[in-house]
Amino acid sequence: MKYHEILNQGSKILKLNDVKSYNLDSEILLSSTLKLDRSQLLLNLDKIIENKEKEIFFNFINRRSRNEPVAYITGYKEFWKSTFKVDKNVLIPRPDTEALIEQVLNELNINSSKKILDIGTGSGCIIISILKERKKCHGVGIDISKNAVKLAKYNAKIQHIDNRIKFLNSDIDNFCVDKYDLIISNPPYIKQCEINNLEKDIKKHEPRVALDGGIDGYKKIRLIIEKSSTLIKKRGKLFLEIGKNQTRETIKILNLNGFNKTRIVKDLSGKNRCIISTKI
Repeated sequence: MKYHEILNQGSKILKLNDVKSYNLDSEILLSSTLKLDRSQLLLNLDKIIENKEKEIFFNFINRRSRNEPVAYITGYKEFWKSTFKVDKNVLIPRPDTEALIEQVLNELNINSSKKILDIGTGSGCIIISILKERKKCHGVGIDISKNAVKLAKYNAKIQHIDNRIKFLNSDIDNFCVDKYDLIISNPPYIKQCEINNLEKDIKKHEPRVALDGGIDGYKKIRLIIEKSSTLIKKRGKLFLEIGKNQTRETIKILNLNGFNKTRIVKDLSGKNRCIISTKI
């Protein structure tokens, strides 16, 4: 069987199982099976696939048919300018979160030597991406999941910045180490009652603890802001990713905790995505 034939078979199976991006997903999964870039795959569509590779590919297709995200199947996800190892213990990095990276980098000039805290670090993709761009900065990433911390450490090592970052297994409630120039976080901010309305890929497979923002969606946002007010230096900046309808309430919580000079940043689709505030 040739590459183009097995690609078509994979696409048909995914389409029958209501996977919207069936052609793209089939290409990505075959590329991963063959350990080729997608461009290389598409230039070699008349090559013959081996039986062992065929078996691996259809296993991947069956997993995707059950709504398992492509990134968990391949084990990797591109984010910002790097590729990160991911698994079911961490949220899959998303393009919208890159707005957070852009804002932090705008705040830090190339020679900045700031100390940065990443709360709920997951795969470590945010803090690692920042430190790769700002060579004199140092960071700490914390997460309540031991498996997430283990994965973040691996990502830091393969990105060659493990000498400038520490990852710790800790909840923000119990964290009281040092003072920071910048604090960043992409916290759980989805209301409990809305989790079942999410896409199947997300609600069935991504870690609920990284999605669940409590009854009103502000449980972790509130906690992170309150704790950050004691962990951040005076005139330090807090960068938060938030839901599109959470701006007004988040600003209230920030003001109550000594943060001011607040600025809102929209994502690629024009929705409010990041909120940046200064400790006064």
